Amino acid sequence: MREQHHLSLFELNGLVRSLIENSLDQNYWVEAEISELRESGGHCYIELIEKEARTNTPIAKASARCWRSTWVLVRSHFVRVTGKELAKGMKVLLKVYAQFHENYGFSWIITDIDPTYTLGDMALKRQRIVRQLKEEGVFDANRELSLPLFCQRIAVISSASAAGYGDFCHHLSENQYGYAFQTTLFSAVMQGEGVEQSIIGALNKIFDNCEQFDCVVITRGGGATSDLSGFDALDLARNVANFPLPVITAIGHDRDESVLDMISKVRVKTPTAAAAFLIEQLHAVDSAIDHARERIGRVVTARMQAERMRINHLSVRIPALFAVVHATQSSRLDLLLQRAATAVGARLSACRMAVSQMSAKLPFLADRELARERHRLEMLSQRVSAVDPQRILDQGYTITLHDGIAVKSAADVSAGDVIVTRLKDGTVESVVG
Repeated sequence: MREQHHLSLFELNGLVRSLIENSLDQNYWVEAEISELRESGGHCYIELIEKEARTNTPIAKASARCWRSTWVLVRSHFVRVTGKELAKGMKVLLKVYAQFHENYGFSWIITDIDPTYTLGDMALKRQRIVRQLKEEGVFDANRELSLPLFCQRIAVISSASAAGYGDFCHHLSENQYGYAFQTTLFSAVMQGEGVEQSIIGALNKIFDNCEQFDCVVITRGGGATSDLSGFDALDLARNVANFPLPVITAIGHDRDESVLDMISKVRVKTPTAAAAFLIEQLHAVDSAIDHARERIGRVVTARMQAERMRINHLSVRIPALFAVVHATQSSRLDLLLQRAATAVGARLSACRMAVSQMSAKLPFLADRELARERHRLEMLSQRVSAVDPQRILDQGYTITLHDGIAVKSAADVSAGDVIVTRLKDGTVESVVG
């Protein structure tokens, strides 16, 4: 076997390094999305990715590094301009150059990051979310809700350890008017990647007991102003927009207005401002009640004075009115009496005439009735005579009685019974043999 010239891996990587340094000897501005980011020893290590626009499928990946001396300047400038930390999922415009190291391999070295590109991308993301919410018809849904007049039962979504939450509760409890507020904490992650799902979970718990609260306060006071990307999420915005209670946001930043601020009922800068808003709302209601009470008092007093004047005026007019009414009613009574007397006289005359007519008819009617009754008696007398037992006896017939009852059959008596036979001119007693 013929001997061939061999290269060590170090020598081969050295050739690659020379080739890259000679071929890619300048800086490039590159658009990419951050898929991973970590810091170590003050250096920053980033995994970059590009996705196909329609399918969201990764079509390119690369590793990039930013050395400590550059990272300190780049990071602070980026946060100062955008108000956010570089994070996973963020689109960035990087200035890089190619580097190949014999021991660590290939990497893009970051020399600068353009924060205005990311700022524009974040604004574009907010615009897309706002447009989606408007298309769904829910963008103004929560803002259209009315705060209850007595808004005192507050559901608070915050981190339990956040200084802003303590400031909020303290400001409410120590208000100058002595109003009583009831706050219930629903703990949530308020910075980092878990913000969206954590707040949605807290909202779901509040929804399960919705009737126990008057409004919801989402407060983040005390956190870093750079961890706000979680508040520009579509699912969280949908939940807040569709929530049945008014939502007050006090996320604690003033540089940009998050989507959550846009769709909430009220947006304030700090947790203390949220507490002040609730106190002033209740004080406005209290003042309105005081004003209404004073107005009612004035109206009632004026009405009573007017009624007193009216009564006094009536008391002067009553005697004259009574005299008029008395005269009118007296005339009316006289007229009614005259009508009654006339009606009674007419009725009496009619009755007298009827009585006279009846008196003339009565003898005739009585004679006719007596004749009819005499005839009826004669007919009855003839019928009685026809069935008189004495007529039967006079004809030679007899009637046999036993114990006063007529005997009609031999079976009606027994041997030894005493029977009485009634004849035309007497009776005969016999004993049955």
